[in-house]
Amino acid sequence: MKSLKLRNIGQLVTYDSIQGEMLSLNNSEIAIEGNRIVEIGQNLNDADKNIDCKGKLVSPGFVDSHTHPVFLDGRENEFTLRLQGAEYEEISEAGGGIINSINGVRNSSESALISRVKTRMDRFLSLGTTTVECKSGYGLNTESELKSLKVIDEVNNAHKIDMISTFMGGHAFPPEFENNPDGYVDLICNEMIPAVAKQGIAKFNDVFCEDGYFTLEQTRKILQIGKKFKLIPRVHADEFKNSNAAKLSGETGCTSADHLMAVSDEGIREMAEKGVIATLLPGTTFFLGLSQYAPYQKLKHAGVNVALATDFNPGSCHLQSMPFIISLSCIYMKMSVLDSIKASTFTSAKSLQLDNEVGSIEPGKKADLIIWGIENTTQIPYLVSDHPIQMILKNGEIIS
Repeated sequence: MKSLKLRNIGQLVTYDSIQGEMLSLNNSEIAIEGNRIVEIGQNLNDADKNIDCKGKLVSPGFVDSHTHPVFLDGRENEFTLRLQGAEYEEISEAGGGIINSINGVRNSSESALISRVKTRMDRFLSLGTTTVECKSGYGLNTESELKSLKVIDEVNNAHKIDMISTFMGGHAFPPEFENNPDGYVDLICNEMIPAVAKQGIAKFNDVFCEDGYFTLEQTRKILQIGKKFKLIPRVHADEFKNSNAAKLSGETGCTSADHLMAVSDEGIREMAEKGVIATLLPGTTFFLGLSQYAPYQKLKHAGVNVALATDFNPGSCHLQSMPFIISLSCIYMKMSVLDSIKASTFTSAKSLQLDNEVGSIEPGKKADLIIWGIENTTQIPYLVSDHPIQMILKNGEIIS
């Protein structure tokens, strides 16, 4: 097994799961064997290969815990409509939004989608994301949802990035069920979920609980049926209006409730009591031109663990950069820099139930690391659109 050492690290920043806090270490070294970190310290033994970090910052690779990458083409026309004053809900009611991506997925071959998704994963990895959650949800029939999950699996097996699959048949109502929403919920519960469980790719089950999408009762039913088939529940909650979805997330045992721009105090209390992670997506607020960001300070003070993710998708947030998400979080949600780094690494990994494997620089964990071209953590959000990454290590393998 080949060994690797990172030496001359100026600042090493990571969450320490033993001490339960973020650490910022100076003049450290990291010893790696194979794909695992084995030691952190000073004056470590030489390895088969040594990397001089030249006094720069080293951090964990980013864990992006909320993305929608399985689509054919983007929806630039909706961007133009928003510039003309149209709102997200209006675009959706006019046949745009999520529905606009269905035909592309349904009519595309697996190979065409694999090519698109692979290119998107290349971009994620180049920006320092080493683990990414990937949702289905643009097929919205059994065949196309299974196809989307298979595409995720095929790319994951061939790509250096780690991709975690989420089934999201509960993303929107397809046109053929426009006047029969409960019929579509029955299709999800009686046909899709059993087929997804049999396929064996998806780890999570997610639902968009929002006015015009899935009601509390429909969401509860989908999540509970999913749990019977060993799919772990997550939920899109209280994005535009308070629908009490955050409260439902605690009731149904969700690992994460995502968005939360309109979350109620009651919902926050329920999440805190039940240990639901809040995955905040400031890129969506920014991309839609809205002003109401998720109430990070309220969530933090209530004791809710907070993760960050991009919400990369073809319509409401065409962003893949976790460093930019950190900038938005610091500027608009007043997160501290260290809190935002923890949220985009360790807590995101925890929301995917992978915190024993990735999300921090600790012995025994995967060697997923970023060697930056900067000296300190504040420069990550400060530089905003500049991403001075010198080198990425994924599973101990050097990626330029």
